[in-house]
Amino acid sequence: MSKVLVIGAGGVGSVAVHKMAMNAGIFTHISLASRTKSKCDAIAESVRARTGATIDTYAVDADDVAATSALIEAIRPKLVVNLALPYQDLNLMEACLATGVDYLDTASYEPIDEARFEYHWQWAYHDRFREKGLMALLGSGFDPGVTSVFAIWLKKHKLRTIRTLDILDCNGGDHGQAFATNFNPEINIREVSAPARHWENGKFVETPAMGFKQQFEFEGVGPKNMYMMYHEELESLARFIPEMERARFWMTFGDEYIKHLTVLQNVGMTRIDPVIYNGVEIVPLQFLKAVLPEPSSLGPTTKGKTNIGDIATGEALDGSGEKTFYVKNICDHEDAYAETGNQAISYTTGVPAMIGAALMLTSAWRGEGVFNVEEFDPDPFMAMLNEQGLPWTCEELAAPLAF
Repeated sequence: MSKVLVIGAGGVGSVAVHKMAMNAGIFTHISLASRTKSKCDAIAESVRARTGATIDTYAVDADDVAATSALIEAIRPKLVVNLALPYQDLNLMEACLATGVDYLDTASYEPIDEARFEYHWQWAYHDRFREKGLMALLGSGFDPGVTSVFAIWLKKHKLRTIRTLDILDCNGGDHGQAFATNFNPEINIREVSAPARHWENGKFVETPAMGFKQQFEFEGVGPKNMYMMYHEELESLARFIPEMERARFWMTFGDEYIKHLTVLQNVGMTRIDPVIYNGVEIVPLQFLKAVLPEPSSLGPTTKGKTNIGDIATGEALDGSGEKTFYVKNICDHEDAYAETGNQAISYTTGVPAMIGAALMLTSAWRGEGVFNVEEFDPDPFMAMLNEQGLPWTCEELAAPLAF
């Protein structure tokens, strides 16, 4: 039996367990835990209604290593899939080490008191996992995750070297809200408001948040403004593709989102340091999260598509000189909702989480220690993307990006 414990009952957790239930030959027993058990119960009911599968549900505080370890001991899963908050990554890794269970996540650790998500904290666990014969797989979402696999697939099949890499993340969906985020508002706003960083000539170059904008024509969406920002796969890709001269990450934002975010920043609502209100200590961004729409509630109203991919330029494998390739996925919000009850942002992260877990459980990807997805053969992951609802295409471009 391949038992799995999923921790986190947001939209990504919902998609992941729906897709696990649809792959019962691999995931023979699924447990779902969260701080709020009622959220787990609602997802379990949706899974039962859609697939007939039964999901066990539990309440757990993922910040509490002892409580999480006790739950893992009671369930005895082969793998813990962390779809909780990035602040909790290290505690969940500690719980896996304490109980002798493999680990997977979709986003790098981020200290709660600093908006700086990086992998080095988790890479430091490599020897501890290796000594216990355990595997930890980091960043098995879309970005990071699929975007990293895209790059390694291009290097395996198209390019001998990658000189420049641009990751383009476009959400062309419209949820009808004046201001809402498509994944956890606290994480989203911390990410967007942090200084931008890109890899260039062997080091990271820091620039002001949202300081560089370009317009790009996205297939299935149309022209969109995209902004250069930092994303953690730049750190791992710079490590595992050391010849890269430049690597950048771009994400699209509409004018209304930028306007609202600017106002919220100007009035202090995006602060992550605590303030005293009526004698009670609160964090403004956490309060803002509480009053914004829950991302998992946006599924019924979100229409449009996402378009996320990699554009890489480098020396062609066939010796024909320098070439540029664009590999991408386009996902429809309404199709994602019809299948799992969640919009495409959750879908594009939850499906790769399931795929990474499947590859670990079947030993298609195996190792002892802490690994990023780009350290493994991309072909089985790419094949499962096509099979599991995230089909991709690859095209050769006439020239590198002009910017």
